[in-house]
Amino acid sequence: MKHKINSLVMITMSTFIMAIGIYFFKFPDNFCFGGITGFAAVIAKITPLSASAFTFLANTILLIIGFIFLGKSFALKTTYASMLLSLLLLVFEKWLPLSAPLSNEPMLDLIFAIALPSIGSAILFHIGASSGGTDVIAMLLKKYTNMKDIGIALFVTDLVMILVACFVFDLKTALYSFVGLTVKSFLIDDIIATINLRKSITIVCDDKDDICSFITKNLGRSATITEGVGAYSNSQKYIIFTSLSRTQAVELRNYIRDNRLQAFMSVSSTSEVFGKGFHSI
Repeated sequence: MKHKINSLVMITMSTFIMAIGIYFFKFPDNFCFGGITGFAAVIAKITPLSASAFTFLANTILLIIGFIFLGKSFALKTTYASMLLSLLLLVFEKWLPLSAPLSNEPMLDLIFAIALPSIGSAILFHIGASSGGTDVIAMLLKKYTNMKDIGIALFVTDLVMILVACFVFDLKTALYSFVGLTVKSFLIDDIIATINLRKSITIVCDDKDDICSFITKNLGRSATITEGVGAYSNSQKYIIFTSLSRTQAVELRNYIRDNRLQAFMSVSSTSEVFGKGFHSI
């Protein structure tokens, strides 16, 4: 239950961040690097349909596709996120109407139009959800093709928006959109890698019991133990291998230091850990 509540809070926060970036910085400048919302800017330009209304309709169709091919859990989370995003855009449109960009600096608007949706999207992808739209198509490409980086899948999916923007808007807008799409794709992968960052730890010690007890009972993780011999002391040593989050690694280091345990601790960063307690293989 606690996990579900945390997921709901994370989805709500990340979607709100995305909505701010899309409505206040992306729509006014006609930037087209974000899938359905990017295409919505094009539709709003050439038809009477508003960008927010088109986003709602397109997301509904793609949600059905996501439910069929990506599973119930993904579909439910994505349904909530996409509906919330569409609702927020409609609320912003009604109560905070914009007739022009917030600033006279397109590059400044572009930075926020990239950063805010990228942060929101990365958090959603990390917890097994998306904001709908072409994110669903990107997830399908990631699952059923050799594209294992979601950022690359998004780039391929959304590139068509840039081509459309060349004909609907001026070349300057299309170039800004291409820059935005490229940076956004790499930024999402970097943010996800940062979120997934773990610490691979090797500990050489004389007494394994206290350290292993702290890892299993206090940190809720497991470890692998092997025996070794010190090259200088020629005495028996225990070697402990474990993988922890960054916070847990700090807790373990502080525990060893505060209890003055005789141990040699080596810590390295790793972006992917597969197995029980982490990502499934």
